[in-house]
Amino acid sequence: MTLGRVISIANQKGGVGKTTTAVNLAACLALAGEKILIIDTDPQGNSTSGLGISAEEGLYEVYAGKISIAEAVKQTQIENLFLVPSSVDLLGVEIELIDRDDRERVLLGRLEGVREEFRYIFIDCPPSLGLLTLNALVASDSVMVPVQCEYYALEGLSMLTKTLRLVRSSFNPALDIEGILLTMYDRRNTLSRQVAEELRKHFGRKVYNTVIPRNVTLAEAPSHGKPVLLYDARSKGAQSYLSLAKEILSENGVRQGA
Repeated sequence: MTLGRVISIANQKGGVGKTTTAVNLAACLALAGEKILIIDTDPQGNSTSGLGISAEEGLYEVYAGKISIAEAVKQTQIENLFLVPSSVDLLGVEIELIDRDDRERVLLGRLEGVREEFRYIFIDCPPSLGLLTLNALVASDSVMVPVQCEYYALEGLSMLTKTLRLVRSSFNPALDIEGILLTMYDRRNTLSRQVAEELRKHFGRKVYNTVIPRNVTLAEAPSHGKPVLLYDARSKGAQSYLSLAKEILSENGVRQGA
């Protein structure tokens, strides 16, 4: 039995492209024939709405023990792409977990029932480092970090790497950085190029070759409840996520190097 690879998509900074990456990378991998699950662990539910899903039951009910994670899985409009939806009820999870001895490992336990069903399980994390994100990191094999090409990018990444060290030392010693993804990249912008160079210097081959450009189509697609590949497959945004999916598949989802 082969277990699916669990990858959190995380960065405590908001607006860096976590949900955009979760939805569009997952869609590209699914269209390539891989069976993919997204777990939306952000109470804002952007992955859920971005895939056109409206569900009465989802991750909150899984945390609460009302349903199994298998019962929460919903089929999306793309074959091979499935979602565990989020809702605003998730805001209460951190309060409800606080007195549990195993509060950091609840999602890890819940995932046991579905890991063999999927090639990749992507967890779309909220822009914070609270218990929802901690549960995701403890349950994951690795973390994919979208980084916006802006002045504070390296500072935010430094904070996240410190958090990962703490998670490794206390809960999940095998947790690795899957890859660092440059988002909102503008090749005409000197700052974008400088941030890219600095990240490659510090993290080497952990930085994906593929970069995600600033692209209005990526911003428009979620309002239609579709991944960009279904909204406008010829757009630069769609083509960049197809390129990222190919890069991940060619390396079997495991990054080597620094």
